[in-house]
Formats: sequence, C-alpha cells, structure tokens
Amino acid sequence: MNNLLKKIIYFILSVQEKSLTRKLNHSLKGSYSNKTSKTVFSGSEHMTLTLKTEKHKQLVKKNVEDILKTCENNPQKLLDYINTTDTKVYKINHADKLLQTIGEEEGLICELTGIKALYLNICTNSKISLKSKPMFVLREGQIDPLYMIHHFYKWYSLKMNLPGFDFKSQQNFKKYLKNPNDKDITTLSLNDILGLQEAIARDQEATTFCLEIAQKNEGARNVKRKMSEDGGANI
Repeated sequence: MNNLLKKIIYFILSVQEKSLTRKLNHSLKGSYSNKTSKTVFSGSEHMTLTLKTEKHKQLVKKNVEDILKTCENNPQKLLDYINTTDTKVYKINHADKLLQTIGEEEGLICELTGIKALYLNICTNSKISLKSKPMFVLREGQIDPLYMIHHFYKWYSLKMNLPGFDFKSQQNFKKYLKNPNDKDITTLSLNDILGLQEAIARDQEATTFCLEIAQKNEGARNVKRKMSEDGGANI
C-alpha cells in the first residue's frame, strides 16, 4: 500500500468518526464519569473536567513517539515490545477470516465478553472463558507499518487507562462507524453514548498520529530525493 493511499484511508476514517461524533452530540444530557475524567451536563451546556485524561493523552503521544524511535517503526519490534507486557500476541493462520466471524479485525482486540470471547479464547488456545483479555491477533507474514502503529497507539492508550476501551463502547463503535445513520443510535443510554464518544476519540487520536507519521515519512523521502538529485548540495 503506497503512502498516498494510506493517507487517504486514514483521512476517510477521520471524516467518518467526526460525522458520528456530530450525531452523538445532539443526544447528550445528564452526567457521566469514567476512569480519568468526569463530565457534567445541564441542558445544552456542559462542563468537562478532563485534566487527568488530557495529561494521559499527552503522555501517550510522547511515549509512543519515543518507543517508535527505539523500535525504528518496525512492526515486529513493536510486537516484541508488547510481548514484554501482560498483553499476549498471537500469530494464527487465516486470522483475518477467523476474526471476521466475530466482527473483529487483525491487530489489537480489546476485552470481549460472551460468545465472542469464548470463540476468541478457543482460537488462541487461551483459557476457556466467556471473557477475554486484550490481545494482539495477526496472521504470519509482513505487517504494514502504519497499520501496526495505529493499533499500537490504541493499545498504549488502553494501557494508560484512557476510557473508551470497554466491551460495550468498542462494540458500539464498530457498529455505528459502519452505519452512522443507524436509527438504533437514538435508543442508546447516556452512558452508552458517552462511552461511544470516548471510543471514537481514542481512534481519532491514533488516526491523527498515523497521518502525522505518514506526512513526516513523506517529507523525509522528499528531502532524500532532493539531496540525491542535487548530488548532496544544499537544499
């Protein structure tokens, strides 16, 4: 996948997420709290106390940047890093097809419950349970660096206890991102809506980060090409 196509894909994803966010903003009332922030709503006005969340978001971005430098943006080195933590990494033949059965994709799989968790635990030879822990599931073979960075960024956000990674929020995110016009969205409870907003925010942060990485890489390639064309002269 070339760099331009990657940027287009992540741009489209960002637009979809913003569209879904706008729809959700029309439905907010009451109050909601999560691990790192508390939001209080009163009619159309709301006050958000997110000092801890914002601090964690900044730490995520800085720490991921540092880790990427150390790992040289190498997908396998990032997986090796993940393996040093309590998050398991599984390489499975036809992982994409197996995951499609439960509406998941390769990369980071957040906590699942019920039949989906049982299915995933069986596929990964994990403990038989109706609850699964966050894990990475991938096919053997080459991994697209930008794709890996996107999932790594979300994983690190999860490790930093940023909200939006619980089972219900993630399932709603996958459902309504595919179809923001689904009328069922109007039946969500306040907590479900705000949990969904957090899930969207975490994915947007990873998407924005990937776009920045793509732009930096493109800029670096342009500099190298210019230097080569000029025979190393000043540019």
